[in-house]
Amino acid sequence: MGNILTNLLNSAGALSTYTRAFDVIQNNITNANTPGYASQDQSLQAASFDPAQGVGGGVLAGPLIDSRSEYLEQDVRNQQQLLGNAQQRSTDLSQVQPLFALTGTAGISNDLNNFFNSFLDLSVNPNDAGSRQSVLDAAGQVAQSFKQTATGIAQVAGNVATETTDSVAQVNQLASQIAALNQQFATNPDARNDPGLAAQLNTALESLSSISSYSTIKLGDGGVNVFLAGQTPLVLGGQQLKISSGTSSSAATIQDSQGNDITSQITTGSLGALIKEQNVTLPGYTAQLNALAQSFADQVNGQLAQGVDANGSAPVTNLFSYDQTNDAASTLAVTNITPDQIAAASAAAPGGNGNALAIAQLATAPAANGVTFTEAYGELGSQVGQDVANATNDQTQAQDLVTQAHQQRSQVSGVNLNAEAAKLLQFQQAYQAVGKLVSVLNDLTQTLMNMIPNA
Repeated sequence: MGNILTNLLNSAGALSTYTRAFDVIQNNITNANTPGYASQDQSLQAASFDPAQGVGGGVLAGPLIDSRSEYLEQDVRNQQQLLGNAQQRSTDLSQVQPLFALTGTAGISNDLNNFFNSFLDLSVNPNDAGSRQSVLDAAGQVAQSFKQTATGIAQVAGNVATETTDSVAQVNQLASQIAALNQQFATNPDARNDPGLAAQLNTALESLSSISSYSTIKLGDGGVNVFLAGQTPLVLGGQQLKISSGTSSSAATIQDSQGNDITSQITTGSLGALIKEQNVTLPGYTAQLNALAQSFADQVNGQLAQGVDANGSAPVTNLFSYDQTNDAASTLAVTNITPDQIAAASAAAPGGNGNALAIAQLATAPAANGVTFTEAYGELGSQVGQDVANATNDQTQAQDLVTQAHQQRSQVSGVNLNAEAAKLLQFQQAYQAVGKLVSVLNDLTQTLMNMIPNA
């Protein structure tokens, strides 16, 4: 009778263990598409079996086995950093590229050609009032094109500044989530083995990786400390240390929770791209555009100053004006010069076309750092185009690497529905077998009970 009871107890324990295994399988299947979730496996342990000592054996539920691979998780995060950086550059710089039209009937390149052609036309009939007005009209269009391009770059820079602030807010939001999860790990001993909390933590970390690089230190309770760019504390246990953004001389700056400048630390992810765009790339485009506008205006004004106007007088008014060197493109304008004040003739031949021809020849002169004005503009436009092409190519390659990293992680820690179905069938058969054993033992017990005579 004792052996029968022992076997009944062992069978009941086995049924309980298999029930836990069913729960784990069900949870895996339910979370097959949950971001950050890693499949779990219920381990089984054999109980001690020693019939001589009355130890009946059986099966026990061991610890849950988490399939998560920290190496593959880190690989996904590394690739997400590269993708976030490339996507940000591609999105932002693609807004700049249309400003530098190298072909077509609009833009600085076309307007420069029209301007120099207007002087060529003026040289044919230097005293024609209509031709002189055409020069002023063409000059105004060139100035307007420079302004529009400079304003367009400034608008993109403003958008980038806003995105930088938003990205910092996202970093702080994710840090807050991680700190809250750390608190749950710290206050609940069972939380360390909670796959749901682990999924939330790894999802937050993966989202953070697309914004900036960071390093983590695993805590004994299951939480993590996070250091932005591997240096600046962002999350320490349940404490969040907020970062902030600001501007210094129109440049993006990032400060840690103590107000220290950590801008130079952040070079990857979307935030790294935004910082470089605001501090290096876009100012570089603007500086080259300003230099071109200044050189163009100065050389045209300088050449006009060497001639005489329709009245044979030396010119007293420049054709172009701008405020200062660092905003020449955005402030370039035609002065209040009148058509008759255009110095189309050379000083040696009043009423002639010598100076008009000299200005027209600036179109093919190496007047801008050894190249023509149009070529200098083309080089700037080509640089923008190359930067966009590089960003687009980087995005494509990074996306492929992210996809590959996700696939590798999924093969190791993702939920395989076929594998879960096979495990379900295996435990179902074992459960049914134990259930039959319990039924037999129950019948046997009943038979034995019926064999005992009534007192």
